[in-house]
Amino acid sequence: MIKPHLILATIFVNVGCCAFISQRSAVGLEPATTGPQEIVRIEVVPLTLPALVGTVSNPLLKMNIDTRGTLNPLSLTELRGSLSGTLNRSQLVSISVAYGDSFLNAKPIAKVDVRTLESDAFTIALPVSEGELSEGNNTLWMACQLMADANIDKQIGVTCTQVSFSNGRIEQLSAAPTNQRLGVALRRGGDDEVHTYRIPGLATTNQGTLIGVYDVRRRSGKDLPGDIDVGMSRSTDGGHTWEPMRIIMNMGDDPQWKYDGVGDPAVLVDQQTGTIWVAATWSHGNRSWVGSGPGLSPTETGQLLLVRSDDDGLKWSQPINITSQIKHPEWCFLLQGPGKGITLHDGTIVFAAQYQDTPEKQRLPRSTIIYSTDHGKTWKIGTGAADDTTEAQVVEVEPGVLMLNCRYNRAPARVVMTTRDMGQTWTPHATSERALIEPGACMASLIDVDREVGKDFGKWLLFSNPDSGQGRKRLSIKASPDRGLTWPSENHLLLDEEESAGYSCMTMIDEHTIGILYEGSQADLTFQRIPVADVTDNLKREESLPRDRAPQ
Repeated sequence: MIKPHLILATIFVNVGCCAFISQRSAVGLEPATTGPQEIVRIEVVPLTLPALVGTVSNPLLKMNIDTRGTLNPLSLTELRGSLSGTLNRSQLVSISVAYGDSFLNAKPIAKVDVRTLESDAFTIALPVSEGELSEGNNTLWMACQLMADANIDKQIGVTCTQVSFSNGRIEQLSAAPTNQRLGVALRRGGDDEVHTYRIPGLATTNQGTLIGVYDVRRRSGKDLPGDIDVGMSRSTDGGHTWEPMRIIMNMGDDPQWKYDGVGDPAVLVDQQTGTIWVAATWSHGNRSWVGSGPGLSPTETGQLLLVRSDDDGLKWSQPINITSQIKHPEWCFLLQGPGKGITLHDGTIVFAAQYQDTPEKQRLPRSTIIYSTDHGKTWKIGTGAADDTTEAQVVEVEPGVLMLNCRYNRAPARVVMTTRDMGQTWTPHATSERALIEPGACMASLIDVDREVGKDFGKWLLFSNPDSGQGRKRLSIKASPDRGLTWPSENHLLLDEEESAGYSCMTMIDEHTIGILYEGSQADLTFQRIPVADVTDNLKREESLPRDRAPQ
């Protein structure tokens, strides 16, 4: 299956910022008539999608144009509009118009180079033969191409102020602008000749460096087993720019052993020593979720590996196999989070984990934790937190009390468990299966703001996942002001409304800024910087701020 963003890259090559018309069924309109075509309705539809440095086209505006009649079809002949948001226009490349039967196969037909504009206003003329409307509902999109150095702390949008048609009709529009947050397309399918990038982990080191880890799925988008390595991206400026990808785990490429794939990484920074740990699962042959079985050896069961860096992510160790330390031999499979781990107040380092029980118990999965009290020299494991839970994330809600937020296979809701004895016993949290929805089952991220920034910030927890009970869409951040007891609706922030693979991982870049790496609709791995106040404060967002006119 071709990925949507790969199709976009093919369609919009060298076009820049685009708008297009696509036909949809005429919901709520009268049946087709043979009378002259006329415009019935023009409506701007709210849109929330990231605008990414590193992609050719970033949708900014969506508009429905409804028509009735089939005789003398009308054409859209001109669009007038204005840039909005806080990004300086010098950091944009172009605006163009395209149309087609969907967003994925739109045909570009006109463009304007933003760098030639003398103001934020623009006019785009369309060839009459290319802008013809169909009877029913036509959808218009506007999108943009960003300069490679665009400031991702800004927002960009457009306002469409006037549309003109081939019959001379001119419509003035007054809809509010739809401003989009900027970000970085950190990894896209096809980069470095890799088919797919998945499974993000993200952490901030003691030196303030961002470490992103992920699956490098070389031949297909499928899970293990397969030709998969663990990749790492590093940023020393808070995510504005990133060093080239490095491979930090590669267990071989022999097709006899299904390429010895290693993946599903989780990253952890030991806040006392500064050591960065990355955990991943190695499938020697078919030794992953389906093919792994009882035992401890690589030919019997999946292996839990660690690599470490003691110099802020510049150099990495060879893999360290801790399977025999923590896996019960009768279990079928054991692996980490994925996502990220934490350092407790007493210096213990903890990864969320998951295991499959024995064949006699139908390989029932359960979330748990693995931890080290000696900074990674030795490791221990907890018991299963709840039946049919898998990918989880952990925080310390008070000294010695851990909260485990788990993917759940039985309902579209997160299971939340707590432990006071390092996972030997577990108690359901008051919000378990109630407060946080998920689309059937999906990985999510959970972080403690106080612990990450190293100061009292006010008991805020942050949670990210697809905010949907059906389908991995509406990737959002939610904030809890009371250590996860409530998740007020005013503290929800939508980042990407379209469908994607849906995994995410957050970190606090500094006390003012959230970093999030997620599987988005516009790129395999999207990185964004989000002001923490945009989630914790019920304030108007950045679109209300004055435009930045100064060069950046």
